[in-house]
Amino acid sequence: MRKWLDRYSGRLRTIKANYVLLNLLGHRRLGHARRMFQRYGLTRSPLLPISSAHMPKTPGEVPWLDRPDARQRLLDDPRVQALPTSLRQAVLDWPDKGYLILRDVFTTDEVDRVNRELQKLIDSGVVDFNFTGRKVMFAFRKSPAIKAMASDRRIVEVLDLLLGRPMHVFQTINFLTGSEQAPHSDSIHMTTYPLGYLAAAWVALEPITADNGPLMFFPGSHRLPYLLNDGFAHGGSRFTLGQDAYAHYEAAVQRSIDEGRFNPHEFHAQPGDVLIWHANLLHGGKKMSTANASRRSMAVHYFAEDVLCYHELTQRVAMIDEDH
Repeated sequence: MRKWLDRYSGRLRTIKANYVLLNLLGHRRLGHARRMFQRYGLTRSPLLPISSAHMPKTPGEVPWLDRPDARQRLLDDPRVQALPTSLRQAVLDWPDKGYLILRDVFTTDEVDRVNRELQKLIDSGVVDFNFTGRKVMFAFRKSPAIKAMASDRRIVEVLDLLLGRPMHVFQTINFLTGSEQAPHSDSIHMTTYPLGYLAAAWVALEPITADNGPLMFFPGSHRLPYLLNDGFAHGGSRFTLGQDAYAHYEAAVQRSIDEGRFNPHEFHAQPGDVLIWHANLLHGGKKMSTANASRRSMAVHYFAEDVLCYHELTQRVAMIDEDH
């Protein structure tokens, strides 16, 4: 029965009309999309399926640290020169590496508070795992501690500098175990126009080692061309999404890794350490040495002010609660 339900629900997720209905039911959360459609000259209704194929033909503004002169601009920027030495070097390396690490950002008390509130929300049924069985989505809407950590200025001020615009929390994803997710770029799931105006912060909420499924990432892979629906065998039609689209996407990503000879790095961390990465940096979750080993952590995705946010793979605009 469970296999039948999974197969049936999987097929439902490929029908574009279902997302149109969800958009209609959640129309109050499409205010941001409507404003951005107007800003960028999109005449299509935000209720309808949308992807990179519908974006303006011009690429739009390129984030300042994705430009060829990024390192020199950083060297000339007085804000960068005023940073502590270790952070200054990490920011200078961002254009080449696509990530940086902040150690000891959160205290033991701050980490413990998040872990306690999340467990309480799970135990009471206020939040639950998504269809993957591993991710608790948007818990920051229910937990003051999670919301405070996600919006902490020690992270957001770094992101504001890296992206060159004010950054806003879009979503949180909490994990109790490793994701074991294949390498991917966030931009296939949470896309922006113009491209590149999204970033992520990953917070360790307990010790992360080689054994409990650490996050792995591929330095420099953010400079690859963005892999969007037109870059792999999506298999969709006017009315449906491709049933095996994500498998084809993962295969295309792996080919890019192999052809570019990118080497994976693992983020081994102590509670309160933070990894920040570029919208297009390839990353995933290493397989756990022990099945279901505890690996409490939180990923937070942020988008820049005045950009359109949408979901390339499922071809729908992002619903945004603007009071959060």
